Amino acid sequence: MVESAKKILIVDDDPFILDMYVLKFKEHGFQVEVAHEGKEGIVKAKEFQPDVILLDVVMPAMDGFDVLKKLKENVNGKTPKLIFLTNFGQREDVERGMRLGADDYIIKAHFTPTEIVTKVKEVLEKP
Repeated sequence: MVESAKKILIVDDDPFILDMYVLKFKEHGFQVEVAHEGKEGIVKAKEFQPDVILLDVVMPAMDGFDVLKKLKENVNGKTPKLIFLTNFGQREDVERGMRLGADDYIIKAHFTPTEIVTKVKEVLEKP
């Protein structure tokens, strides 16, 4: 039996970041959907039912912390893994993200796109 491709939703307001990660995750066999801001991310999460959501912190209108709170409130069925992927890396921010229920918190500048794919796969393997 062939395992179906894992589904990932990337929520980020930077088109360059979105394009780069869409390409990288597709290369690794993921089904990819994107959202350009938080509210759109919440809608797409409900429609697409991803296995994992990569979430930027700094976005217009609704930041990633608020998006995470809304996603946790409105889960219908399965709960996706939630990973912050951001350059907003003060210790307080990381602790806040984890306290709110993130499965991981990745600082963009510290990892290559390929390393980020590897980290996402590791999070998906955790129960």
